[in-house]
Amino acid sequence: MDKPLSYVAQRGQQVTVDQVNDVVARACPAANFRGKKVLVIVPDATRTAPIGTVFKSLHQQLGEVTKFLDVIVALGTHQPMSEAGICKRLEMSEDERRTKFGRVKFFNHAWNDPAALKEIGTIPAAEISKLSNGLFAMDVPVQINRLIFEYDQLIIIGPVFPHEVVGFSGGNKYLFPGISGPQILNFFHWLGAVVTNPMIIGNKWTPVRAVVDRAASMVNISKLCFCLTIDGHDFAGIYAGPPEAAWDQASDLSDKLNITYKDKPFHSILSCAPEMYDEIWTAGKCMYKLEPVLADGGELIIYAPHVSEVCVTHKATIEAVGYHCCEYFLKQWDKFKHYPWGVLAHSCHVYGCGTYENGIETPRASVSLATQIPPEKCKQINLGYRDPKSIRLEDYANRENEGVLLVPKAGEKLFRLKNPPKWAGGR
Repeated sequence: MDKPLSYVAQRGQQVTVDQVNDVVARACPAANFRGKKVLVIVPDATRTAPIGTVFKSLHQQLGEVTKFLDVIVALGTHQPMSEAGICKRLEMSEDERRTKFGRVKFFNHAWNDPAALKEIGTIPAAEISKLSNGLFAMDVPVQINRLIFEYDQLIIIGPVFPHEVVGFSGGNKYLFPGISGPQILNFFHWLGAVVTNPMIIGNKWTPVRAVVDRAASMVNISKLCFCLTIDGHDFAGIYAGPPEAAWDQASDLSDKLNITYKDKPFHSILSCAPEMYDEIWTAGKCMYKLEPVLADGGELIIYAPHVSEVCVTHKATIEAVGYHCCEYFLKQWDKFKHYPWGVLAHSCHVYGCGTYENGIETPRASVSLATQIPPEKCKQINLGYRDPKSIRLEDYANRENEGVLLVPKAGEKLFRLKNPPKWAGGR
């Protein structure tokens, strides 16, 4: 099956459960999966999508014929999920977990546990140079969760949105970095940072996507992917097929549904983080998706009064290096090259574009946190501070003609200018 199977809803409508069942049944004929060991790869709770709808349909189709039908959460470097959290991600109650899905095993990916990983090869320096358009020339070892080699079939279920590192999420990205090891994870995050978020996000064919797909070609296990597209709260489309083909079509629909174009930039943006982002490591998406419409010298506020942590996993590193523009690191590379490159990439993406000349860093615009993180910590990590209690959403609403933008649920919809400046991909 090279051409993806799909359903696309009319605007304002949703893909129905019956349509999902039909796509699943055609993509996964029961006879082809009899006695097979199947591992389903799903995102964590930081991605909006009806994962449970598709998983339940898949279980209904294959649960009785497969030897195993298990689930691994493609965490990348995010925090592990509890059993209850995975149940919620899969939209199943505790009773359903016990009575209907008792045979299904849940796993969390462990990116930083060498015992959980297997090296499957190396992308050589000459090939990396070609894939990265000459930005890098280095051997990149490729590691992936060794659990996958206990299964005959991998099935990916995940949404496709504009993404700051790879261009559009989804497809093989649920393998790399979803269940990958640190070397390739750190490499391609830094590659994306060097290209810069505005030049990557919402662009389909990027150097990072090329690296991701090359690494995935080294995984010699049968792969099937269900790519989902979301329009606000609506389930807009489902594509089933090989990861590359399903993602190819889903990203085209995401380009139409998940990008909002504006005539002019905004000097003040209140970017509200939903509850699913529980630390700045993920709430940083509230900057990534809005940097292209943030005016020079403007301020973007990440409004997340529920957030109290910068990042649990990488706390020490972020506190040591802080948030800076890419030039700050590149022009002092000997000082910073030993830190995890994925963390440096996160730092650049949250901080945004800027310059570093003669020891002075100049941001193009500023980013402030309105969270539970205190002002002294914000200063330490080189971000601004706003008291969340002082912010009223209504003060930012309906003022776009004044250069003020309120985004009530930020992080998944990309905002772009109709005529972008050169630094954001314009001519």
